[in-house]
Amino acid sequence: MGPGLVTGASDDDPSGVATYSQAGALFGLGLLWVSLVTLPLMAGVQEICDRTALATGRGLGELAAEKYRGKARPILVVLIAALIIANTLNIAADLVAIGSGMNLLHAGPTWIWALIAGALITALVTLGNFVQVARVFKLICLSLLTYIAVLFVVHVDWRQVAIHTLVPHIEFSSAFIALLVAVLGTTISPYLFFWQSAHRLEEMRDEPEGGDQPMPLARRSNRGAARKERNSRIDVFFGMTFSNVVMFAIIVATAATLQGKTITSAADAAAALQPVAGQWAEELFALGFIGTGMLAVPVLAGSGAVGMAGLLGQRWGFSRSVRKAPVFYGLVALGTVGGTVLSLTTSNPIQLLVVVAVINGIAAAPFLLLVMLISRDRKIMGEYRNGRLATSMGWAAFTLMAAAAFTLIAQTLHH
Repeated sequence: MGPGLVTGASDDDPSGVATYSQAGALFGLGLLWVSLVTLPLMAGVQEICDRTALATGRGLGELAAEKYRGKARPILVVLIAALIIANTLNIAADLVAIGSGMNLLHAGPTWIWALIAGALITALVTLGNFVQVARVFKLICLSLLTYIAVLFVVHVDWRQVAIHTLVPHIEFSSAFIALLVAVLGTTISPYLFFWQSAHRLEEMRDEPEGGDQPMPLARRSNRGAARKERNSRIDVFFGMTFSNVVMFAIIVATAATLQGKTITSAADAAAALQPVAGQWAEELFALGFIGTGMLAVPVLAGSGAVGMAGLLGQRWGFSRSVRKAPVFYGLVALGTVGGTVLSLTTSNPIQLLVVVAVINGIAAAPFLLLVMLISRDRKIMGEYRNGRLATSMGWAAFTLMAAAAFTLIAQTLHH
């Protein structure tokens, strides 16, 4: 489970599960083409973010601070502050999802378990015990593979699946565009850019080379640098493929089992697993919500904290103690505690999870622009700056996210 695979798994958080389920239930296979289109774009963007860490030994926040000084600095602070706010909303939605998962297990009210989960995650992350606990939740997340099993049990028109995967289908209704932006936003999410870079650096800190400081590729032997870059790239591509295969399976499975039905609760979404799990469908779905939610919350809180701490020139990282990285942990606590408080405002996670995905879809373009400007800078990246393929994938992702967000905003203002 390298950084790439962990990032891919965290991308299928409760927001992703809820959004993909809504897509299949409301529009059948109509949005299935997004799983194919976003795979190379998502992989390309995450590889770029990963390579900025490998090439420089620094996070995106630190690199942004180096590239933009003076008048541009306040703009970056506002941008990353907006990321923290968006992540806090996402944390709230994920905590409610965890609570609803516990409610499906008949363990008590949603709001109580949302509070317990928020407090528990904050304590585990702050005390440095989350890494060990996360291994358990990674195993629980395997319950999402049940969606793949559903495809072999229910009747699926694979000819139609192939057509809708290969041929883009677009409707210019407000509901379709909003859900399209949500699917894009929960797949190519801004917080993943910062997390991929940060997690790679944490991995590099654990290597024997460089001691506590990540050793950039330029300071390694040619053979060692080539091997590290190749292995990291494979890790990222495998993780993004895993993420999109799960996305594909959820859309097809819900289209085959729930199309025409309105998903208003976790129990409604869980019905997609009944062909395989039968009476245990709700329990299995609950485990998926709980496992992915518990993994995603620290990722969400950590990604914004990494960006802001790096921008302010402060130490960061879950591998460091609270005493050595107080600003970072303060920001993490702000995100988890804020999300916990916000989770009390709603008991139905499905709608909130989809709304959060839409917000991520709108916010993605500015962060993609920042990533592309940093990764093409020869002064920062040296010989590891973007090549033609990475440049094409990165700008294609930016264009797609910007166009989708602009269309949604224009349509909303028009109405």
